[in-house]
Amino acid sequence: MLSQVVQIAGKLQQALMTGATALVDGAATAATNVPPEAVDRVRQLGEDVARLAARQKELEQIVTNAQPQADRWSIFNGYIGVFVVAFLVTLLCTPIMRRLAIANNIIDRPNEARKAHKLPVAYLGGVAVYLGLVAAIGFSYAANYHGLMTFHKTVHLTHDGGVNFPVPMSVLVGLTVIMLIGLLDDVINVTPSQKIGGMLIASAALAYQDVGVKVASQVLTGAGAIFSEKLGMPAGWVLDYPLGFEIPLVGASLHLDIIYWTGTAVIAIFVLGACNALNLIDGLDGLCSGITAIAGCALLIMALTLAVYDDGPLDGARIILCLAMVGACLGFLPHNYNPASIFLGDAGSLMLGYLTIVIVLTLGDTGRTNLVLCGLIVFAVPIIDTSLAIVRRKLAGQSISSADDNHLHHILKRLMGVKGAVSVLYLMGGAFGVLGVAMQATKSRFVYALVLVAASFIGVIALKSARRKQIEEQMLAKTGPVKPLVGGEGAGALASAAPMATGSLPPPAQAPVQTKA
Repeated sequence: MLSQVVQIAGKLQQALMTGATALVDGAATAATNVPPEAVDRVRQLGEDVARLAARQKELEQIVTNAQPQADRWSIFNGYIGVFVVAFLVTLLCTPIMRRLAIANNIIDRPNEARKAHKLPVAYLGGVAVYLGLVAAIGFSYAANYHGLMTFHKTVHLTHDGGVNFPVPMSVLVGLTVIMLIGLLDDVINVTPSQKIGGMLIASAALAYQDVGVKVASQVLTGAGAIFSEKLGMPAGWVLDYPLGFEIPLVGASLHLDIIYWTGTAVIAIFVLGACNALNLIDGLDGLCSGITAIAGCALLIMALTLAVYDDGPLDGARIILCLAMVGACLGFLPHNYNPASIFLGDAGSLMLGYLTIVIVLTLGDTGRTNLVLCGLIVFAVPIIDTSLAIVRRKLAGQSISSADDNHLHHILKRLMGVKGAVSVLYLMGGAFGVLGVAMQATKSRFVYALVLVAASFIGVIALKSARRKQIEEQMLAKTGPVKPLVGGEGAGALASAAPMATGSLPPPAQAPVQTKA
């Protein structure tokens, strides 16, 4: 529509320019017969036409920049080397990590009934995935030297003035911290508070480099515009409090950016939640790495769509992180699929949860909170499972950190075995991935309603199945033990079990059937 307006304006400008030129020439030829005021008016008209021409060029430039400069496939091909490096490094490093784990007795023993494996299995799979991720990110850093990766066309540059380091270093720092704290837990068992401390350090690194801090911008900016008068808050949610005295490094006033600090708090909550969510779902062979790979594919489609329109400075980083995560997970999955020869351990599950939520947070880098919601829908299976675990344990009067065997994968495993349960959860993850991509592409209310119905259906069924024993115990405590029915099954049994009404006669006795000898 805008391009048509520009074309019309261009045609109008050409017609006016031609007419103005003819008028000026005619006025110059017959200057003796035309009043000076008319000549000045014609010259003024020529200047107006020139300004219109300049404005038409500006609009044409805007339309040109708004049109897609490349398609998803060409952008994907430019970055495909990241996937290949992550896949190969993880695939080759996993057997080495397995031998190292066995040699140092870093193994998972099936000493609890809720564990699905019957024999000890090596840990350190998360370290192999970490090496694949770091190698892929390093490959993107060295793109200008090897020429095996092509960045998409963008007007956004990183802080060093180029796109040589598209992935912020804070992401790599957080990835390393999370992996190390998980590795320590696999080897020597750290306390929950120590793990939380490591996650908060990783969150602080993201906030320090402004990765994900705009996640609440769209919501708060809209609320500020609506309620600014009632709340006495500026629409931009930036406050300056005069102190009346000078403070070193602060000044004479306290500057408070509510959007920034709200985003920082959201980062911490999201990182804590995502790390633990993926850690909780890592209970069956191939489940965590497979679910993460599926979510990564959906997030990759969303990232490529944003890169087509050059959405922001983190477009390239988002694509690189998605491809690295999918490649590393697929490189690890053959070793981890049932029967698994190596496990991710906390080093891997916590790290993959962190990386997934970082990608989700970067979707809101330009202040579009609705895209973050789409990313959370892609990650819905771990979120639903964790939410149900919290509700289930609270209803049972247990600590939310206590372990049980009523997670989604446990319930499905009892019904259809390990491979069947993993396959069903793969399908669920893929379905939510499609819904997340559809939410980004269409913004349809129907898709939002469909997500709500699907998540609620899964949640209620899973919660009912997990609490079946408690429900039966509550019913028995209310009604008393059930007496066995006499007289067979079906309607006859119900009739014999039902009490007779007062004054009614018993049915007449039937004579025994005679049989011939």
